[in-house]
Amino acid sequence: MKNLEYLFEKTLWNARLIVLLAVVASGLTAIAVFYMSTVDVWYLLGHLIHYASPALDAEQRLALRASTVKHVVEVIDGYLLGTVLLIFSLGLYELFISRIDPAHRSETASRVLVIRNLDDLKTRLAKVVLMILVVRYFEHALEMEFQQPMDLIFFAGGIALIGLALYLTHASEGHTPLTKNHHE
Repeated sequence: MKNLEYLFEKTLWNARLIVLLAVVASGLTAIAVFYMSTVDVWYLLGHLIHYASPALDAEQRLALRASTVKHVVEVIDGYLLGTVLLIFSLGLYELFISRIDPAHRSETASRVLVIRNLDDLKTRLAKVVLMILVVRYFEHALEMEFQQPMDLIFFAGGIALIGLALYLTHASEGHTPLTKNHHE
Protein backbone atom coordinates (compact mmCIF):
# COMPACT_ATOMS: atom_id res chain seq x y z
CA MET A 1 0.00 0.00 0.00
CA LYS A 2 2.91 2.32 0.79
CA ASN A 3 4.37 1.75 -2.70
CA LEU A 4 1.04 2.59 -4.31
CA GLU A 5 0.79 5.79 -2.28
CA TYR A 6 4.35 6.74 -3.24
CA LEU A 7 3.66 6.05 -6.93
CA PHE A 8 0.45 8.09 -6.82
CA GLU A 9 2.16 11.03 -5.09
CA LYS A 10 5.09 10.92 -7.51
CA THR A 11 2.69 10.93 -10.47
CA LEU A 12 0.70 13.75 -8.92
CA TRP A 13 3.87 15.78 -8.30
CA ASN A 14 5.14 15.20 -11.85
CA ALA A 15 1.79 16.34 -13.23
CA ARG A 16 2.97 19.89 -12.50
CA LEU A 17 5.21 19.53 -15.56
CA ILE A 18 2.13 20.14 -17.72
CA VAL A 19 2.79 23.79 -16.89
CA LEU A 20 5.72 23.59 -19.31
CA LEU A 21 3.16 23.83 -22.12
CA ALA A 22 2.00 27.20 -20.78
CA VAL A 23 5.61 28.32 -20.18
CA VAL A 24 6.67 27.52 -23.75
CA ALA A 25 3.46 28.85 -25.31
CA SER A 26 3.65 32.10 -23.34
CA GLY A 27 7.33 32.50 -24.18
CA LEU A 28 6.71 31.95 -27.88
CA THR A 29 3.76 34.33 -27.83
CA ALA A 30 5.91 36.96 -26.09
CA ILE A 31 8.52 36.59 -28.83
CA ALA A 32 5.79 36.92 -31.48
CA VAL A 33 4.40 40.09 -29.87
CA PHE A 34 7.88 41.61 -29.54
CA TYR A 35 8.51 40.75 -33.20
CA MET A 36 5.23 42.34 -34.34
CA SER A 37 5.88 45.48 -32.30
CA THR A 38 9.41 45.77 -33.67
CA VAL A 39 8.13 45.41 -37.24
CA ASP A 40 5.58 48.14 -36.45
CA VAL A 41 8.43 50.39 -35.27
CA TRP A 42 10.35 49.69 -38.48
CA TYR A 43 7.40 50.73 -40.65
CA LEU A 44 6.63 53.67 -38.38
CA LEU A 45 10.16 55.00 -38.87
CA GLY A 46 9.77 54.51 -42.62
CA HIS A 47 6.64 56.66 -42.63
CA LEU A 48 8.32 59.37 -40.59
CA ILE A 49 10.64 60.16 -43.49
CA HIS A 50 7.66 61.86 -45.13
CA TYR A 51 7.12 64.12 -42.11
CA ALA A 52 9.89 66.48 -43.26
CA SER A 53 8.58 66.63 -46.83
CA PRO A 54 8.01 70.19 -48.04
CA ALA A 55 5.07 68.86 -50.09
CA LEU A 56 3.00 68.43 -46.90
CA ASP A 57 0.83 71.32 -45.86
CA ALA A 58 0.17 72.08 -42.18
CA GLU A 59 -3.04 70.02 -42.07
CA GLN A 60 -1.41 66.96 -43.64
CA ARG A 61 1.56 67.26 -41.29
CA LEU A 62 -0.80 67.46 -38.31
CA ALA A 63 -2.67 64.35 -39.52
CA LEU A 64 0.62 62.48 -39.99
CA ARG A 65 1.71 63.55 -36.51
CA ALA A 66 -1.56 62.33 -34.95
CA SER A 67 -1.29 59.04 -36.80
CA THR A 68 2.33 58.63 -35.70
CA VAL A 69 1.53 59.29 -32.04
CA LYS A 70 -1.29 56.74 -32.22
CA HIS A 71 1.06 54.15 -33.70
CA VAL A 72 3.70 54.86 -31.05
CA VAL A 73 1.10 54.22 -28.36
CA GLU A 74 0.13 50.96 -30.07
CA VAL A 75 3.79 49.91 -30.17
CA ILE A 76 4.18 50.65 -26.45
CA ASP A 77 1.04 48.61 -25.85
CA GLY A 78 2.53 45.71 -27.82
CA TYR A 79 5.80 45.77 -25.92
CA LEU A 80 3.95 45.89 -22.59
CA LEU A 81 1.83 42.91 -23.65
CA GLY A 82 4.99 41.02 -24.62
CA THR A 83 6.41 41.86 -21.20
CA VAL A 84 3.29 40.47 -19.48
CA LEU A 85 3.65 37.24 -21.40
CA LEU A 86 7.35 36.99 -20.60
CA ILE A 87 6.81 37.63 -16.88
CA PHE A 88 3.97 35.09 -16.91
CA SER A 89 6.16 32.48 -18.61
CA LEU A 90 9.13 33.01 -16.30
CA GLY A 91 6.91 33.16 -13.22
CA LEU A 92 5.10 29.92 -14.02
CA TYR A 93 8.43 28.20 -14.57
CA GLU A 94 9.79 29.48 -11.26
CA LEU A 95 6.67 28.49 -9.34
CA PHE A 96 5.98 25.05 -10.77
CA ILE A 97 9.14 23.70 -12.38
CA SER A 98 12.42 25.02 -11.04
CA ARG A 99 14.26 28.05 -9.81
CA ILE A 100 15.95 29.96 -12.64
CA ASP A 101 19.50 30.01 -11.32
CA PRO A 102 20.95 32.58 -13.78
CA ALA A 103 18.14 34.97 -12.82
CA HIS A 104 18.92 34.68 -9.14
CA ARG A 105 22.60 35.41 -9.78
CA SER A 106 21.71 38.49 -11.84
CA GLU A 107 21.62 41.97 -10.32
CA THR A 108 18.43 42.82 -12.22
CA ALA A 109 16.51 39.72 -11.14
CA SER A 110 15.38 41.26 -7.87
CA ARG A 111 13.73 44.07 -9.81
CA VAL A 112 12.22 41.90 -12.50
CA LEU A 113 11.68 38.30 -11.56
CA VAL A 114 12.15 36.66 -8.15
CA ILE A 115 8.67 35.21 -7.79
CA ARG A 116 8.18 33.28 -4.58
CA ASN A 117 4.46 32.53 -4.81
CA LEU A 118 1.33 33.11 -6.88
CA ASP A 119 0.72 36.45 -5.18
CA ASP A 120 4.12 37.72 -6.37
CA LEU A 121 3.28 36.61 -9.91
CA LYS A 122 -0.17 38.22 -9.77
CA THR A 123 1.30 41.46 -8.40
CA ARG A 124 3.92 41.71 -11.13
CA LEU A 125 1.38 40.91 -13.83
CA ALA A 126 -1.15 43.35 -12.39
CA LYS A 127 1.36 46.20 -12.56
CA VAL A 128 2.09 45.59 -16.21
CA VAL A 129 -1.59 45.11 -17.05
CA LEU A 130 -2.31 48.42 -15.29
CA MET A 131 0.31 50.09 -17.47
CA ILE A 132 -1.31 48.57 -20.56
CA LEU A 133 -4.64 50.03 -19.46
CA VAL A 134 -3.03 53.44 -18.97
CA VAL A 135 -1.57 53.28 -22.47
CA ARG A 136 -4.93 52.17 -23.90
CA TYR A 137 -6.69 55.05 -22.15
CA PHE A 138 -4.15 57.44 -23.65
CA GLU A 139 -4.73 55.88 -27.07
CA HIS A 140 -8.49 56.45 -26.76
CA ALA A 141 -7.90 59.97 -25.44
CA LEU A 142 -6.09 60.85 -28.66
CA GLU A 143 -9.24 60.07 -30.63
CA MET A 144 -11.75 61.69 -28.28
CA GLU A 145 -13.85 64.56 -29.45
CA PHE A 146 -15.30 66.74 -26.72
CA GLN A 147 -18.84 67.74 -27.66
CA GLN A 148 -20.05 68.98 -24.26
CA PRO A 149 -18.42 70.20 -21.06
CA MET A 150 -19.43 66.92 -19.36
CA ASP A 151 -17.21 65.04 -21.83
CA LEU A 152 -14.22 66.93 -20.48
CA ILE A 153 -15.29 66.24 -16.89
CA PHE A 154 -15.62 62.51 -17.61
CA PHE A 155 -12.21 62.53 -19.27
CA ALA A 156 -10.68 64.30 -16.27
CA GLY A 157 -12.42 61.79 -13.97
CA GLY A 158 -10.84 58.94 -15.93
CA ILE A 159 -7.42 60.50 -15.54
CA ALA A 160 -8.03 60.95 -11.80
CA LEU A 161 -9.03 57.28 -11.47
CA ILE A 162 -5.91 56.19 -13.33
CA GLY A 163 -3.81 58.35 -11.03
CA LEU A 164 -5.54 56.84 -8.00
CA ALA A 165 -4.94 53.31 -9.30
CA LEU A 166 -1.24 54.05 -9.81
CA TYR A 167 -1.01 55.66 -6.37
CA LEU A 168 -2.70 52.71 -4.68
CA THR A 169 -0.44 50.28 -6.53
CA HIS A 170 2.62 52.03 -5.21
CA ALA A 171 1.10 52.61 -1.77
CA SER A 172 0.49 48.89 -1.35
CA GLU A 173 4.26 48.43 -1.60
CA GLY A 174 5.08 51.24 0.80
CA HIS A 175 6.25 53.59 -1.97
CA THR A 176 3.99 56.54 -1.20
CA PRO A 177 5.60 59.98 -1.12
CA LEU A 178 5.36 59.96 2.68
CA THR A 179 7.03 56.59 3.18
CA LYS A 180 9.39 56.46 0.22
CA ASN A 181 12.83 55.15 1.01
CA HIS A 182 15.40 57.84 0.18
CA HIS A 183 18.05 55.21 -0.64
CA GLU A 184 16.30 53.91 -3.79
